[in-house]
Amino acid sequence: MIGYVPVYKKLIAVTLVLSLLLACSMLLGLAVGSSGDASAAWKLLFGQGEPDPTLEVIVWQLRWPRVILAATVGASLSLGGLVFQALLRNPLAEPYILGVSGGSAVGAILGILAGFSIFPGLTLSSFAGSLLVLMLVLLLSNRREGNSDSLLLGGVMVNAFCGAVIMFLISVSKTSQMQKIIFWLMGDLSSVGTDTLPLLLGVLPCFLLIFLLAQPLNLLLTGRESASSMGVNVAAMMLVLLLTASLMVSLTVCHSGLIGFVGLTVPHILRLVLGSDHRILIPACILSGASYLVLCDLLARSLPSQGEMSVGIVTALVGAPLFIGLLWRGRK
Repeated sequence: MIGYVPVYKKLIAVTLVLSLLLACSMLLGLAVGSSGDASAAWKLLFGQGEPDPTLEVIVWQLRWPRVILAATVGASLSLGGLVFQALLRNPLAEPYILGVSGGSAVGAILGILAGFSIFPGLTLSSFAGSLLVLMLVLLLSNRREGNSDSLLLGGVMVNAFCGAVIMFLISVSKTSQMQKIIFWLMGDLSSVGTDTLPLLLGVLPCFLLIFLLAQPLNLLLTGRESASSMGVNVAAMMLVLLLTASLMVSLTVCHSGLIGFVGLTVPHILRLVLGSDHRILIPACILSGASYLVLCDLLARSLPSQGEMSVGIVTALVGAPLFIGLLWRGRK
């Protein structure tokens, strides 16, 4: 077992490196975009050059909220994927594939149709949707240790059902509500404003709680009976972590819509590089997931010659081949 001192040395080193990566990603996200001169934006960020009111509006009122939202959503989805994979002992489990994101989106759309405000109405309806889907998937899978296929099939079926519900809601909604609902389907980060950023702080207690439970998560990897013999209250631990992860995903899906495969891609790459110790993986997932989605959103804004594409397209192009590869490796 890794000792505490080497772990904390490794934790500090990983945190410093990934924090630097996140800072560079955010600077890129602020400086580069479909409008405005990138070199002038760099000078603005470092306090050089002549003041340009138009560029300041672009950087601080349009790009800054978007970069913060991308970082928060990426961190939450990545950490959510890590928690689901550890608790369900399935490397393919993540909020999007299990349908938790879809259930959260259905709850949020119902909140929109009911006229709820973003907080607390839309957040609570989104959280309720994610919890219902999570319970339904676990019941459908009749989960036992090693029974990974039924879990995935249950998630895929419930996710398809959530998609059908979303399409139904679109077909019966009024024209003024259509644009908001389509937002959930596309996984778009462009609608956020500076006034909604304080709501994203709600994910910070979730991050802290999951980090404090890193050692019990490590013990759960050895199996329920083994973890229980080492003093872990397995049922209570799983309930707290599932609720926390679902709330964290709901808080971000409210603002971003459906963005898939982030919770699959980032934890898998980090496990290959850093190992399986959750005391290292949890902060690494938060920082790497944030950087990953900021860079994906930068690509979504920069690649099209006109306009921009949904960030969900970029994450799917990266994550779907990885998902297929993991399925293929699992068959061997």
